[in-house]
Amino acid sequence: MSSSVAVVTGANRGIGRCVAEQLADRGYTVVVASRSLDQARQTVAELSSGDRSLLAAQVDVTDEESVQSLASELTERFGRVDVLINNAGVALDKFQPFEATSTSVFEETLQVNTLGAFRVTKALLPMLRVSEAPRIVNVSSQLGSLERMTSRTVAYRASKAALNAVTRSVAHELADTPAKVNSVCPGWVATELGGLDAPTSPSEGARGIVWAATLPEQGPTGGFFQEGTPLPW
Repeated sequence: MSSSVAVVTGANRGIGRCVAEQLADRGYTVVVASRSLDQARQTVAELSSGDRSLLAAQVDVTDEESVQSLASELTERFGRVDVLINNAGVALDKFQPFEATSTSVFEETLQVNTLGAFRVTKALLPMLRVSEAPRIVNVSSQLGSLERMTSRTVAYRASKAALNAVTRSVAHELADTPAKVNSVCPGWVATELGGLDAPTSPSEGARGIVWAATLPEQGPTGGFFQEGTPLPW
């Protein structure tokens, strides 16, 4: 196998689907990972054309056994991973004030947005280390910027701030390797999560993620970006 292998979680729709499509157009073998295998297979069928190489995989990022199963499948099939896009996410408390946010919503948000990325990254790290130029992209949000923090949407904001901390930690862990590990905000995107009134299309939102996934050897690591421009932590 000569093409680079990219794994995209939550790739069956929205931004993740567009990231998968754009990476496939760049010659990557893209693993379309979704909580629903049927939806992943449908996405692969819809995106498959020309020389694109895509395959479907099932993963529930909140379930350790499911994540380990994905890791085993990829180890057996490829033996390495070159790009990991931690895209799977939820926004369960949009615009809610702090006092209206339940503990259960906060916990579920962290389970997907922060711990999900942590689980997948940790499970796939041995295969990423095999790559000659590993790239890890955590799909974050400027709502997770501590500098711009407000009292509303606290669970989502906190989960993305914590995800940014994971980004910094993993970048430090891999500082002596060719890896590039970054957080990327795709902007306010018209998806099921962002709402259909958002000004940015999924395809436009995907561009900054693909930029970070395809950084050159001298590219940045341990950063927080939107469309290649640094954001405040």
